[in-house]
Amino acid sequence: MGGKYRVTGDAYPRMRRPRNRRRLVLAGIGAVVALGLAGWGTLQLIDVFTGGDKSAAAAGRQRDCPTVKPAVAPAAALPKPAAIKVNVYNATTRSGLAKDAAEELKKRGFTIGEVGNASKEYDKKVPGTGVLLGAPAAKNGSFTVLGTQLAGAVEKTDTRKTGEVDLILGTKFKAFSTPQEATAAMTALTKPAPSPSPSC
Repeated sequence: MGGKYRVTGDAYPRMRRPRNRRRLVLAGIGAVVALGLAGWGTLQLIDVFTGGDKSAAAAGRQRDCPTVKPAVAPAAALPKPAAIKVNVYNATTRSGLAKDAAEELKKRGFTIGEVGNASKEYDKKVPGTGVLLGAPAAKNGSFTVLGTQLAGAVEKTDTRKTGEVDLILGTKFKAFSTPQEATAAMTALTKPAPSPSPSC
């Protein structure tokens, strides 16, 4: 070559092909994808051999067991306080206790019958808060409602045919349950209980 580009001496420049950067980038992406696929395949194999299909089996069981809305069992119908006639008797040595208790029950809606001292059978012989005495039919009705007013009262039945209930106040009687406590107890009694759901 002559002129400006004349080459002198015995050393000649080496002519290299320019590097193809695009090919290198594509090769790197391909390697990353291959590694990702290999890792995913490894995880699938691990799931197969370690029982990773438990979730799928559970889902299958759920499909086999239809979803059933829990039925609500109707609560037993309880009488209103006004429908319960209560005789209040004092079996303690405190005077005026039966009268005060009767007035409080009347405020809470109960119908009051006789008020006075307890008979010899119970006079000074009731160590607890009180005794509810009535016909056997009162156990699932009047006793339940009146019992929300006096926690710890003992239930007893006799041979009477009438629906009235005797409340015999014992030595541990201090006061009735608060109206809020009695209301909460009554709500718990009248709230329908859900029936058990079927097991699959």
